[in-house]
Amino acid sequence: MTAPTNPSTNPPMGQGAVPAALQEIADDFTALPPKERLQLLLEFSDGLPELPERYADHPELLEPVPECQSPIFLITEVEGTGRDATAHLFFSAPPEAPTTRGFAGILAEGLDGLTVGEVLDVPGDVTERMGLAEVVSPLRLRGMAGMLGRIKRQLREKSGA
Repeated sequence: MTAPTNPSTNPPMGQGAVPAALQEIADDFTALPPKERLQLLLEFSDGLPELPERYADHPELLEPVPECQSPIFLITEVEGTGRDATAHLFFSAPPEAPTTRGFAGILAEGLDGLTVGEVLDVPGDVTERMGLAEVVSPLRLRGMAGMLGRIKRQLREKSGA
C-alpha cells in the first residue's frame, strides 16, 4: 500500500526546499481561481519596495534581466560570508510592466532577509509551482526564473558560498 502524497510537501532544507515565506505565497496563488491569481500578482506589483537612494541614484549598479520581456534590473547585497550570510534583494521595474513588477515583488517578499543558503536552495522550478502558467505566458514565467537565476549567481559571488 502506498501512502498518499501531498504535492505541497517540501523536502528538507538543503535539498531544494522552498523557504516558508515563498511557499506561503505559492500556496496563496494555487488556492485561488486563475483570474484571482492575476489580481494577486498585480497586488505584488503594487507592493514592490522602492529602490534605496544608493541604487535609485546609480541605476548603472543594477544588473539587467534580459530574460524578461519588460525592462527590469536587480541587485543583491550580502551581510556576512558563506551560506549563513543574510541576503537582501532590490529591484527596479517600471509601473507600466505590472506582471514583471509582480514577479519581482514575489521574490522580494519571499526571499529578502533569508540566508544565502536558503535562497541558493530554492528549486529552479519554483516559479512553475504558483499556478501562474494558467494566467501568464511561458515566456513571462521564464523571465521570473531568469530573475531567480541571476539572484542566485550574484549571491554566490558576493558571499563566497
